[in-house]
Amino acid sequence: MAIRRPKSNKNPPIFSHEFVIQNHADIVSCIAMVFVLGLMFQATSPIASLFVTLQHNVTINETELAEDDEVFYYTYGLKDFFTTIFYVLISIVVHAVIQEYVLDKLNRKMHLSKVKHSKFNESGQLAFFYAVSAFWGIDLIVRENYVSVISSLWEGYPHATMPFMIKFYYLIQIGYWIHCLPELYFQKVKKDEMSARIHYIMLYIIFIGFAYLLNFTRVALCMLVLHYTVELVFHLSRLLYFADKQELANTGFIVWDVLFVLVRLGLITLAVLTFWYGLAKAGQTVMDVKHGNFNIQPVRISCLSAVCLLQAWMMWNFITFHLRRLREANQMQASTRKAPIQSPSKEKKRKSKAKQEDDGTLHSGAGDESSATENGSIRPRTARVKQRQ
Repeated sequence: MAIRRPKSNKNPPIFSHEFVIQNHADIVSCIAMVFVLGLMFQATSPIASLFVTLQHNVTINETELAEDDEVFYYTYGLKDFFTTIFYVLISIVVHAVIQEYVLDKLNRKMHLSKVKHSKFNESGQLAFFYAVSAFWGIDLIVRENYVSVISSLWEGYPHATMPFMIKFYYLIQIGYWIHCLPELYFQKVKKDEMSARIHYIMLYIIFIGFAYLLNFTRVALCMLVLHYTVELVFHLSRLLYFADKQELANTGFIVWDVLFVLVRLGLITLAVLTFWYGLAKAGQTVMDVKHGNFNIQPVRISCLSAVCLLQAWMMWNFITFHLRRLREANQMQASTRKAPIQSPSKEKKRKSKAKQEDDGTLHSGAGDESSATENGSIRPRTARVKQRQ
């Protein structure tokens, strides 16, 4: 399926930057189709299967499992690199489809400013991904009984073998976050927004990648579901704000404020239970890379410290953000009480500033939170101060 593009009188030169940006979805979908078609021919099937299908499967003896209950398990290895590349391509295509057939149509109806347009697209894409990942993760957790038997998060470590869906879930996660890096170029993201986005994208890639390589996939899955649920609430509230559903947006942000704190505490508790208490019972003195056993004290302490420090950093930014909002609200109330008579020049400046706010060039309200909980850098929502008093 070709991605429709807006008609333009000026056709950019082939292989120019503008040509690649306008047609990147079609180019990438053609490359992905080459791998899929390669499966149909015997000569190319072994190579194509490296990219399309999951690798490093483990054969289970028939004596270990009944034939009806046979499950295919997988480990990780170097061949996963090729599979990840393919799902990066698929993520780019899906991203373009959502942008073209959903977000662009909504943007045209709402007539958003340039700044709000960019933030609306970001929240729309992330809300879709978080919703799919959260519900998919919940289904996996329930199926594997990670909640009913919480000790299964650390018992039986190393969890070097994974069911098909668990491995597929992690490769999709890694592929999606890697695809976000070239999307910054394709979407022409501004330089002042790019650093914040790269920041939280790299945090996702590093944390998910290390959880996958160190065989901490069970506890990481639970953490991702909790985190993605909070992020979903935030970005849905942000979309409601851009759609001028102020009451629903304010309610959503209040729910997000509460869930943000609770989930931070929950993630720290889960990390302490797993790395400090559970895995310590079966700790090793020497790392066994061959069998995927990384349960030694330095690794456990490093993982626990990384999780706790990240949550503490995000909470610090969350608290400073709300303190800044309260200070700005108090200043606004004080200036309203005084209500001095402004000179024509000051009045002109005030109107110019108000116009900038309406255009989204000075403040973008709730949308100015940008990548709030992804990287912990929460920016002020000055346009909503009065509404949330």
